[in-house]
Amino acid sequence: MLMRNVILLSIVSLFSFSAGAQHLAGTILDDQQSPLSGASVAVRRSTDSSVVKYTLTDAKGTYGFDGIAGGNYFVFVSHIGYADRHSATFTLTAGASIEIPALLMSKTTGTLAAVTVSTRKPPIEVRPDKTILNVEGTINSVGENALDLLRKSPGVMVDKDDNISLSGKNGVKVYIDGRQVPLNGTDLSDYLKTLQSSQIESIELITNPSARYDAEGNAGIINIRLKKNRSFGNNGSVTGGYSIGVHSNYNGGLSFNHRDAHINWYGNYDYNNTNRATHLNLYRQQLDTLFDQHSVITQKTQSHTFKTGFDYFADKYNTFGIMLDGSLSDFTVPTTSRTVISYMPTGDTSRILQADNSSSGHRNNGNLNLNFHHTDTLGRDLSIDGNYGIYRIRSNQLQPNLYFDPSGAYLLYSDIYNILAPTDIDIFSFKTDYEQNLKKGKLGLGLKTSYVTSSNDYQQYDVIANSKLKDTLGSSSFNYKENINAVYANYSRPFKGWALQAGLRVENTNAKGISNGYRQGADGYQVYDSGFDRHYVDFFPSASLTWNKNAAQQWTLAYSRRIDRPAYQDLNPFEFRLDEYTYQKGNTDLRPQYTNSIGLTYVYKTRLVTTLNYSHVKDVFTQLVDTTDKSKAFLTKQNLATQDIASLNISYPLQIGWFSLFTNVNSYYSLYNANFGPGRTVDVHVFAVNVFAQSGIRLGKGWTGELSGFYTTPSVWQGTFKTRSIGSLDAGFQKSVLQKKGTIKVSVSDVFNTLHWTSVSDFAGQYLRASGNQESRQLKIYFTYKFGNAQVKTARVRKTGADEESKRVGSQGGGLSN
Repeated sequence: MLMRNVILLSIVSLFSFSAGAQHLAGTILDDQQSPLSGASVAVRRSTDSSVVKYTLTDAKGTYGFDGIAGGNYFVFVSHIGYADRHSATFTLTAGASIEIPALLMSKTTGTLAAVTVSTRKPPIEVRPDKTILNVEGTINSVGENALDLLRKSPGVMVDKDDNISLSGKNGVKVYIDGRQVPLNGTDLSDYLKTLQSSQIESIELITNPSARYDAEGNAGIINIRLKKNRSFGNNGSVTGGYSIGVHSNYNGGLSFNHRDAHINWYGNYDYNNTNRATHLNLYRQQLDTLFDQHSVITQKTQSHTFKTGFDYFADKYNTFGIMLDGSLSDFTVPTTSRTVISYMPTGDTSRILQADNSSSGHRNNGNLNLNFHHTDTLGRDLSIDGNYGIYRIRSNQLQPNLYFDPSGAYLLYSDIYNILAPTDIDIFSFKTDYEQNLKKGKLGLGLKTSYVTSSNDYQQYDVIANSKLKDTLGSSSFNYKENINAVYANYSRPFKGWALQAGLRVENTNAKGISNGYRQGADGYQVYDSGFDRHYVDFFPSASLTWNKNAAQQWTLAYSRRIDRPAYQDLNPFEFRLDEYTYQKGNTDLRPQYTNSIGLTYVYKTRLVTTLNYSHVKDVFTQLVDTTDKSKAFLTKQNLATQDIASLNISYPLQIGWFSLFTNVNSYYSLYNANFGPGRTVDVHVFAVNVFAQSGIRLGKGWTGELSGFYTTPSVWQGTFKTRSIGSLDAGFQKSVLQKKGTIKVSVSDVFNTLHWTSVSDFAGQYLRASGNQESRQLKIYFTYKFGNAQVKTARVRKTGADEESKRVGSQGGGLSN
């Protein structure tokens, strides 16, 4: 009933609300300082120069715009017979009125048939609510995958198990083009490894989402935006890359785009072949036994990713769109592993475990999006999106465990297992978002409903000679269903010298999980059915106050409440075998974790950005290493009592002629505290600092150089693992060729081979020291060639107003309006 009322309210509001007082105006003068009529004036976004609105100057040389959303923009002016001009970048808050200083045009010789706008995006943009990494324009990102890029992003940490945290908080949700990825843990990291930097336009680290966004993700949201060409005419690009460390890797891709005043058809395809080794060392003391394990894991992946879509501009106010994207990935993972098992009181080796296992399978996913977008000159905006996604994961692992005597020459006994683990995930979602000027401000309303089903069938077989026998006690199936319904309202309004934004999101969660299998009973094997059924409603308020009376200084105070729901695999109570001595077990009692955050942001002259934040996390998730059967261990997620974390982030971009430098310093203090009984307490506190820096050097004649690196002081992973410091430095250069249609990039990642990690955990009578490194130092060569029309013809724009539509195209399929 509540969702139905919101839909009706959105539709009624579309026709009933009146416009606000938002206005942007200015004057264009010719070389004699007389009014210049008929000049083409476009408001463009400062981030990518995309056109928001377009108009012509009148007989007095004046122009005006209404209903432009808050953001950073500049005005671009062109006129036949005159050189192009543009204004300085300015910030427009919702409902505000700005007068642009008069722009003086100068005459040129010749006739202007078309204009080409060429802008350089800054590598990193920092805003009060998010940080944007413009991957497309950087050199050292070549040959990297999405997980590699996150590992080197400011404030982001990726631990030994590829779990992602942001500013010390582990509740991060990953989105692709505004759609949440329904994967966690290893499945998520393996998927991110299939996304190459050549496909990625930017990465948004959103630390303070408003009520318009999903409430899930206590640390915030990481939104990965894939490339989408928005140029007019027929155009595209061809890419190819090669990298080598210990092993060789290569990739290639093709993109195309056709756009005119009525349609936009786009698509891309990328192929990636990766072969990369990881070294893993585990030193574990448990009771009187010492396990000293050394492994080399080589991941070989071939992936095909694709994206295609079609937008139809019915008129300058309405756009219909359809988009299909996905990836097909095949993998093999051979692993060599040797574990020396010793009796600690004497130090004598009792036996040696040789476990050279192999895994193979595929990870496929596809997504279909249908969308509609309506906007008008009164500031009303309506978006409707329907999505269906599938994920199909298949894994076949052969796990031999060969036990040798202390000399390693004689086989004592062996246990060999074959594990099949198919997973099917289906996602249905529908959402609508509506915005309307109201009372000199902006009102936003919306709703979303999503339905997710996940099916996992874990099958374990004992391999005896050349035959397999299913281990019914070691096998299980788990089915999970989750339905989330949400509505929200958000209102923002500027006042003289300050601005207000407040919102409320309400989410209703319905989750059900069923685990089936066998267990040993008094009368033999017995079928068991372990499940759970949960229903709850939560309220998530958010608000911010901004003081901007002084144009050079801006203060913003923000508050939000967020949630993290347990991943379906973390709820499965079955014990999964990872190796002979390590198991993973879900926890049906795992509760959602809730976070209340308050932050203060100071922006000086739009460049120096400082944010102080405090968060209190209730029932925080953490991965604990506990013991069972004396010498065996299992990994499980539990709710810690609390986590308190305070963070300070400072960033500053410096530009001096041919040299640029961006620096970001993120520091945080975190306190973990919990008591699960004698010998099972957690009391960990840490102060950590992450420093990220990237510099660019324009060398002339098409040459550009780049240095980028990060350093993180000792910190904590997953609540119990204390880590040592870690860092790396990348270096590269690029050269424009073939009349600037081609670009060659050469880069070396982890120049000094310092990307090695070490962590220590001491919990429940078990001491564990883990260390390792990936094949991170690589030489990478990448080539891009762009073809087709790169010009925006002013005559066509003037006739059809298609630049107005480019604003809507940019939002289709990629707007994170959940």
